[in-house]
Formats: sequence, C-alpha cells, structure tokens
Amino acid sequence: MKPSLLALSTVAAWVPTASAWGGFGHITIAYLATSFLSPPTTSYLQALLRNSTEDYLAGVATWADSFRYSKYGRFTANFHFIDAKDSPPTYCGVDFDRDCKSIEAGGCVITALQNYTTRMLDTTLSGYERAVAAKFVVHFVGDIHQPLHTENVARGGNGIHVRFEGREFNLHHVWDTSIAEKLVGGIHRKPYPYAKKWADELAEEIKGGKFKDVAEKEWLKGVNVSDAKGTAMDWAKESNKHVCSVVLPQGPKLIEGQELGSDYYEAAAPVVEVQIARAGYRLAAWLEMIVSSLKNETEILGSEESSSLSTSAPRLEAGDL
Repeated sequence: MKPSLLALSTVAAWVPTASAWGGFGHITIAYLATSFLSPPTTSYLQALLRNSTEDYLAGVATWADSFRYSKYGRFTANFHFIDAKDSPPTYCGVDFDRDCKSIEAGGCVITALQNYTTRMLDTTLSGYERAVAAKFVVHFVGDIHQPLHTENVARGGNGIHVRFEGREFNLHHVWDTSIAEKLVGGIHRKPYPYAKKWADELAEEIKGGKFKDVAEKEWLKGVNVSDAKGTAMDWAKESNKHVCSVVLPQGPKLIEGQELGSDYYEAAAPVVEVQIARAGYRLAAWLEMIVSSLKNETEILGSEESSSLSTSAPRLEAGDL
C-alpha cells in the first residue's frame, strides 16, 4: 500500500543516510539559515532534532534525498520539484494547475512544502512526526531555489549531457553540485567544513555586504507560512526565470554534448550564489514564523515538559550523513 502523503512511517528516522547529490548546496543553505535564527527558535529546533550542536540543521539537510531513494521513501519522489511545462529559452513560467501533479498522483515541491509546514505547526502530532516534517521543510526550501527543480525540459536537465571542467555530467548535476563546488575552490572529502565556511561568508554578505539591501527590501516580500502554497509558488517562479536567462539561454538542443566553458560558468556562478543565499535567508525566516506560532511550546523548553517534545524525535548527527 502506498504510504499517505500526510504522514510517514516511523521507519523514516532509521533509513541509512548518505551524501546525496547536491548535498553541499543543501548543507550550506542549512548552515546559512542558522546564522539568522533567534535563540528561542534555535533552542526549539535543537530539541526537536535532538542535536545541540551548530550542525542541527546541516545534519538533516540531505535526509530527504536519502529517504527518497530508500524503498520506504519512493512515494516522495515528486516532492522535490515542480515540472514547469514551458519552452526555454522562448518562454519560462510556472503554473500550479498545469505543472503540479495532483496529491493522488504524488504532488510536487509546492504541495510538499505546504504539507510539511502544516505538520510542523500541528501540536497534536508527536515530536517525532514534527521532526520528520522539519527535515522535509529544510530540504524543500532549498530544492525550490535550484532553477532546474522548477523545469520539465529533459527531466529538469537530467537528460541533457554536457561537459564541465572536462568531465561528463548531466546538466542537472552541474547546477546541483559542480558550479557550487567550483565557486569555493573545490571540495575534498566531507562537505561540512566547506559548507560552513561558505555559509559564513554569505551571511556576512547578507548582513553588511553586497546582498544587504536586496535581502532587506526584496527577499522576504510576501513570505507567509499562512500562505505556504503562494509563497512557494513565488519562489518557484523566481527560480524558473533563470532557466531562460542563464541555464538554457540557447535552448536544450544547442547545449547538448557541449563543454560549458568560462562564459557559461561566469554567468551561472552568480545565480547559484544568490539562489543559495536567498534559500538560507528565507529558510531562517520560514522557521522563525513556524516557531513563533508555537510560542507557548517554546517557552517551556528547558523545563521538565520540554523532554516530551524531544524524546521521540530521531537522533541525527552531522557525521551520520
């Protein structure tokens, strides 16, 4: 029987984790979000996720990918994207009714973020169930900001074969991983220290650097957990615009089999950087709104009652991923 889209089996917490594709970007987004969370929100999430270290979000940032590829998580495959049936580079645009599958057919990243945001807010659920919801929310906010997670052409670029730095990849992988890793000078072994360093640099750019004004004036416009669907659609439309302008500026046929040279990288790198910065900043705001709505519960953290929130939540450490 197919698992419900509104709940997960408790087996979800024990699925073995691995370094999922795009892990570096997701982990960076999670670390970046922690730079903008208030102490009460930090305490709440650390208790919920059973992780009192600075890795409490980074440690679960790729969990949804690991779960997706397990035998228990196959039903979540559609949760990671929305397939915009547009025609880049002539026209890019996301339409919910056209592009998001029905709930019965698996939904999309828009409905997934809406659902798991609702579950984080639902105090009738156990701490464990809300911890699972939090892990999905952390991941899906990141997914929406990757342009090819909002595109249908060639399965979001997975079917477009290119070369990058002399190596063969599909275009989706280049945007998920290769560009971001090149931006920081390459990654060796575990991505966590590289992601933390980049997240700290992006946080400084948001707090007082090149992103300060635009972040304060633009990045949180219309962001509202009470309208999760509308907010997620705004983010998806913004992300999708980059498909026409930067990802596939000449269309899918002309890029097939080509080496993505310096001109392509120089156009793409700033987009990857700003999308990761936006995702981290917005994830922090999203989590703040959720936890603010649970004010009474956060006030009891540190007391005896707080243990009931976390006892059934899965223990996940950054090193487990």
